[in-house]
Amino acid sequence: MTRLRTALIGCGKVGRIHAAALASLPESEFVAACDAEPARAAALAADFGARAFADCRRMLEEERVEAVVVCTPHPLHAEPAVAAAQRGVHALVEKPLAATLADCDAMLEAAANSGVRLGVVSQRRFYEPVLRMKAAIEAGKIGRPALGVVLMFNWREESYYSSDPWRGRWDTEGGGVLVNQAPHQLDLLLWFMGPVEAVTGCWANLNHPSVEVDDTALAQIRFAGGGLGSMVASLAQKPGLFTKVHVHGTNGASVGVETDRGASFVAGVSQIAEPPLNDLWTIPGEEHLLPRFEVEDRARFRAVDPTLHYHALQIQDFLQAILEDREPLVTGRDGRAVVEMFTAIYRSNRERRAVRLPLSAEVPAHAP
Repeated sequence: MTRLRTALIGCGKVGRIHAAALASLPESEFVAACDAEPARAAALAADFGARAFADCRRMLEEERVEAVVVCTPHPLHAEPAVAAAQRGVHALVEKPLAATLADCDAMLEAAANSGVRLGVVSQRRFYEPVLRMKAAIEAGKIGRPALGVVLMFNWREESYYSSDPWRGRWDTEGGGVLVNQAPHQLDLLLWFMGPVEAVTGCWANLNHPSVEVDDTALAQIRFAGGGLGSMVASLAQKPGLFTKVHVHGTNGASVGVETDRGASFVAGVSQIAEPPLNDLWTIPGEEHLLPRFEVEDRARFRAVDPTLHYHALQIQDFLQAILEDREPLVTGRDGRAVVEMFTAIYRSNRERRAVRLPLSAEVPAHAP
């Protein structure tokens, strides 16, 4: 099998998950790790038999890297991804693709000009209950998707924000729940429902006074295909309740997934504790399948390290897309759509009106 020379940029908590995947996949020869803190790069590189760097351009050139995974803080995604593209190197970027549309557009332009692949991490697309929903929707089993709902009732402790100096600040994180936690579910909602036409949204910080950013956001959505949607994303429910994505169709049937139970895992700190499960399935003639789905999915969850497994599945898809000269399951354009979505919510809150899409670049998205 052809192996691609792979590298990691950003050796923090989530970076170690990606490093483990890159070191284990048959499509990958993990050769280098880069971080602005040389000691952190050296520690990770030593653990995985790679070479450590503090400068990503030097790493790309000296190690003849063919694909990178970018795991820097959100506002710092664009620079290494653009640098990689300019050297003909493919880039998979941790979610969100960026904190601003301007950075998204810079990455997309660089990738297009160089003919390389650009993807964004959204590993929950690879959850079996999510894939089951997508297959049912595409098969027309709920008619057309008419109403999409995201419910995220999550929690983050003060220790979470203090664990890294960039967390909880507009300039170094780019936003709060909308930018850090909700992109996974926003991506699923858009994957199921299609492009957005207009958004009315608002946000607040309900019970995290030590940080600047939003811990709660709401949105009312009109999709270009005629469907409607709503989103509640919050980190203000201790100890964390659940996160769900439901889609209701024009024939009255509904499908849904609980992607997270309790507080969602924190990369590099905690593991996925409960399996993702379909919690809603009213397709005519298939209502009885829900218990069987749960048995299958719980058994599979117990058989793998779920935190690593689903990241590895997405990285593998990205590497195979390069080798097969195709688009990955989650593209850079998909990543921009999520950034456009949370940008529209911030803008709607600021301007106290519905915001129509598509949006042009705006810096910063959250400006009051």
